Amino acid sequence: MLRLAGARLLDDRDYPAVRAALAADPVSSCMVSARVEAAGLDPWRLGGELWAADGRPGRSTRFQGLCFAGPNLIPLRGNASALRSFADRALRRQRTCSSLVGPAEQVLGLWDELSSEWGPAREVRGDQPLMALDGSPHVKADPHVRAVRPDELDRYLPAAVAMFIEEVGVDPRSGDGGASYRARVSELIATGRAFARFEDGEVVFKAEIGAMSAGVGQIQGVWVHPERRSAGLGTAGTAAVVNRLVHGLGRTASLYVNAFNSPALAAYRRIGFQQVGQYATVLF
Repeated sequence: MLRLAGARLLDDRDYPAVRAALAADPVSSCMVSARVEAAGLDPWRLGGELWAADGRPGRSTRFQGLCFAGPNLIPLRGNASALRSFADRALRRQRTCSSLVGPAEQVLGLWDELSSEWGPAREVRGDQPLMALDGSPHVKADPHVRAVRPDELDRYLPAAVAMFIEEVGVDPRSGDGGASYRARVSELIATGRAFARFEDGEVVFKAEIGAMSAGVGQIQGVWVHPERRSAGLGTAGTAAVVNRLVHGLGRTASLYVNAFNSPALAAYRRIGFQQVGQYATVLF
């Protein structure tokens, strides 16, 4: 098989071709599209680098391989040769990303190339249905779910930390005492993308809109207080966030979920989400 010469760092001359590539699969590419739309392709503003496995600068081309390298390593497309070229470039530096995430075929293929140097992974989640909904939810939305106010950060943060520990398996406050995680949650609240149902001042349901591109918003961090689970709060609360995305912000609602999480998968299907792809995540 022909081996590609190497992954190329993209710059603003490549912007039209990058936008076309991202638009070809807007749900799958939402995390990267949101960054590119806001910051262009300059690595400093983008918060990472965007790599292509082929194509020349400034040419309108269909990239056969495209990968974002930042806080997460996100391979969006690429055959075996393209993934090998991304691995070659990634291995020239010390690993700084916290996860490898994106379309399952590309993530698992890239991990095959990286695992001998970067492994073992803390966890490999190879089957994560990517789901989308561009209309009204099929269930009644919880009218008590609303955007979190900035002055409610300290009441919201414990629920966000609990969700993160349950989902990711590590405490986001480790390392810097939680300063960076608190700043991230504060930013989500300030931009109107954190939602909760409060009862007696305590969060019983929460969710956030993480990445948001011009056409898609990705729901993340769905969590229900342990004492209130199996009561429908997660389904109705998520439906409220869907309404905000679809009818309030004019976006398609999307999310991805572990296939082994049968209750969550069933709830999302009741809401009206349909699977449009498959993600995978490698956690370090």
